[in-house]
Amino acid sequence: MNFLFDSGIRLILLVQNFSWLEAPMRFFTFLGSEYFFLFALPVIYWCIDSALGLRIGVSLLFTGGLNDIVKMALRGPRPYWFSAQVKALSAEASFGVPSGHAQNAVVVWGTLANRFGKVWAWIAAGAIIFLIGFSRIFLAVHFPHDVAIGWILGALTLWSFIALWDRGAVWVKQKSFVQQMFLALIVSLVMVLLGALAFYGARDYVLPQEWMTNALRAGDPLPAPVSMDATLTSAGVLFGLLVGAAWITRRGGFQPSGPLGMRVLAFVVGLIGILILYLGLKVIFPDGDSLAAYFFRYLRYALIGFWISGGAPWLFFHFKIVRPNP
Repeated sequence: MNFLFDSGIRLILLVQNFSWLEAPMRFFTFLGSEYFFLFALPVIYWCIDSALGLRIGVSLLFTGGLNDIVKMALRGPRPYWFSAQVKALSAEASFGVPSGHAQNAVVVWGTLANRFGKVWAWIAAGAIIFLIGFSRIFLAVHFPHDVAIGWILGALTLWSFIALWDRGAVWVKQKSFVQQMFLALIVSLVMVLLGALAFYGARDYVLPQEWMTNALRAGDPLPAPVSMDATLTSAGVLFGLLVGAAWITRRGGFQPSGPLGMRVLAFVVGLIGILILYLGLKVIFPDGDSLAAYFFRYLRYALIGFWISGGAPWLFFHFKIVRPNP
């Protein structure tokens, strides 16, 4: 294992000699970040293609939950925790392996390439996926093996969704709304259960003092990698997103339509709703590591997921921002 760490540090030191790469690497790491997807997915769902947006959203949340669980199970360091030689150009509080950026990039950009079904789309997706992974190495937040494992898990997720999504969608549509809601809850709670097992397996883990010292020396906050927060977020949004999609389908379904100006208006209205739920409920609901705090975190993100796929489209219909499907 030390060979992987030591060789990874040598590679990071080598690529960081090319300081002019920092700006483009920050750009590509943004293309694999939660902030980018938080903006891009509502754009796709509300303004371009709701079916594609739902597929990307569900696969991204699934692979995000998987990433959180595997991170707590493997408990690998970040390069700048492991060695003071590298320059920390970004900071993360979670464990390092596997790379979430690399894993998410394969799922999202691979799904888009599959949707277009063209060779050029796969070439472009492959280039973006590689550059996002490389950017994480350059910024010293991931070892090369972190990125490689992220790519592998992302590819497995992508393959699974390509193989099963259409057949699964047909099967789910045959169920009643209550059955669909129950299935969504089961999938979501399985993710929570697996996350809880990983969390309790790692709860007594103490980070080596050297890792803590190096993180502080880099000017970054202390790592806090053992947490249920990310898993509860993914599971909550997943439940809400699936229930919202099933609910709006019962009301005629939603597909973006109309002129560009109305689609932009839909995005703005929908985004305001997300901010109200995210910021407003954050003030009201308790925070921390208690069971109550966990429940309300799950509920908060479930409401956000429901708003994205069901609540916002219903509002668009109500105010005639878009028209329901005939």
